[in-house]
Amino acid sequence: MDRVFVCSCFGITEQQVKQHAESGACTPRQIASACKAGTDCGSCVRRIQALLGRGAPPRGELVTRPAAAVARLGEAA
Repeated sequence: MDRVFVCSCFGITEQQVKQHAESGACTPRQIASACKAGTDCGSCVRRIQALLGRGAPPRGELVTRPAAAVARLGEAA
């Protein structure tokens, strides 16, 4: 079995995070309550967010904004 660790501080695998998500944990905080992942150094929180479908785009990836948001930014200047 191939193990992909998400949280090296507590030895939590990607599969374990997915199992907790299937059991109802739908936020990084709920995952942390279920298995402690993300509660020590915090470096795995972005990966947990991505596994939950709530992650930010990878760094360096262009993010496009809706025209209405761009217009509001122009008004604030």
